[in-house]
Amino acid sequence: MSISKAELEFNKNEDKMKMRISEMESKLEEVYLGGGKKRIDKHHSKGKLTARERIQKLIDPDSETIEIGAFVGDEMYTEYGGCPSGGVVIKIGYVKGRQCIIVANDATVKAGAWFPITGKKNLRAQEIAMENHLPIIYLVDSAGVFLPLQDEIFPDKEHFGRIFRNNAVMSSMGITQIAAVMGSCVAGGAYLPIMSDESLIVNKTGTIFLAGSYLVKAAIGESIDNETLGGATTHTAISGVCDYKVENDDECLETIRELMDKIGDAKTAGFSRTEAKAPKLDPKEIYGLFPDERAKPYNTLDIIHRIVDESKFTEYKEDYGKTIVCGYARIDGWSVGIVANQRMLVKNGKGETQFGGVIYTDSADKAARFIMVCNQKNIPLVFLQDVSGFMVGSKSEHAGIIKDGAKMVSAMSNSVVPKFTIVLGNSYGAGNYAMCGKAYDPRLIVSWPTAELAVMSGASAAKTLMQIEVASMKAKGEEVDEAKQDALYAKIKARYDKQISPYYSAARLWIDAIIDPLETRKVISMGIEMANHNDTEKRYNVGAIQA
Repeated sequence: MSISKAELEFNKNEDKMKMRISEMESKLEEVYLGGGKKRIDKHHSKGKLTARERIQKLIDPDSETIEIGAFVGDEMYTEYGGCPSGGVVIKIGYVKGRQCIIVANDATVKAGAWFPITGKKNLRAQEIAMENHLPIIYLVDSAGVFLPLQDEIFPDKEHFGRIFRNNAVMSSMGITQIAAVMGSCVAGGAYLPIMSDESLIVNKTGTIFLAGSYLVKAAIGESIDNETLGGATTHTAISGVCDYKVENDDECLETIRELMDKIGDAKTAGFSRTEAKAPKLDPKEIYGLFPDERAKPYNTLDIIHRIVDESKFTEYKEDYGKTIVCGYARIDGWSVGIVANQRMLVKNGKGETQFGGVIYTDSADKAARFIMVCNQKNIPLVFLQDVSGFMVGSKSEHAGIIKDGAKMVSAMSNSVVPKFTIVLGNSYGAGNYAMCGKAYDPRLIVSWPTAELAVMSGASAAKTLMQIEVASMKAKGEEVDEAKQDALYAKIKARYDKQISPYYSAARLWIDAIIDPLETRKVISMGIEMANHNDTEKRYNVGAIQA
């Protein structure tokens, strides 16, 4: 029996996607080792659990989680031995049935010291907690600021000190904060547990002090051991810094679970949710339907129908602005408005061919109007990015692409319903902005392993950069033959391709996570659930957007 061309293409795409997912899982296995097996063993020998083990024991058994920033620090700080996951593990999960965000220092990575990217990642966790009124649990085990890079983590607005500012702000917002000192808690970091609502400390393991025994001896000549200076007994019986003294990690985590169990229910934002129903079309078919070659067209609706409940999607302005698909659906029961790029070659209302993945004036206008309608209806927005940018050329400029593009960006920027962004493929230039890139405050932004984030594609950028380099070389009197140009192009493209990789973006926290496409429903559902905790009333000013 012969196999059709479409079936061959499906199988090829499926194999490529599975290879990308396998690569991702292999990299995650390395990340999960933190500072390595030897350091994990040393950690265990002290009677301590690792950061990931602590989180696993804290959350409800067999419950869903979303890890934020697993690939943070990937291939960064290599001169210092690296910083897997930024030296801190962050997960959104459930404790006693209550959704919360957990921040756990990984003491197997440079004793849990704070690198610059560690600070950025911790601030991201607090941002998620504040935006969504989500309880936050800190599992503290850190030696403090990584001194060789102190100038990049200590004094600026978005540096280490911002953590404690956020502690205070969250308290004023009524957001529950629980801190457990399960190891070192030194210097400025010592403020975190006392600025939380409640704090725990593990006996003979946890210590809190502004300065350790060696520094105390050097500064004021006092001789004292660390346990007497700032151990569990000191801080629960003498100073009163901590509220609960526990004997080991297990008791500490169980006590946190009991504290979480007693929190009262919060008001919700009122997002619509009905009984969750699985897609009628098999989500696993996404692997074969999404092309590995980013120039190849595909129908975005094929992807949407395999993500949404019962594969039902009510399309908005179906015959207008076809390079963006807008419409309503439910995901895991939650009502959502979806804004997705269409990578197929399509015809507009005038019968003209429009390139897929490009935003035209009519599609920008449609998306802006749809975003405003979703705000009026209190419907969260989901952006599915596979965008090459806005259409250029005299025809688009004369049609007002800048005006309509600005309208879309304004509508999206001023949107007050929660926004969630999934980068499927391309995320280039101003298209990244208009489709709710990181700069536009999505509650969560994740990517598939097929994503690329950059000003433009690797090939386009390499050609542009090569032309600039060649012109500079010729201006200096150098001869540049075809072979030299080809070598220069290959070198530039290789460097640029590394920078547009989703792992490069994830390492710098431009995206929160890289996910298997089959996790898309989970991420959106848990994201809307956490957003629903925030009942703060906001008014969407439709008049601010020129219709």
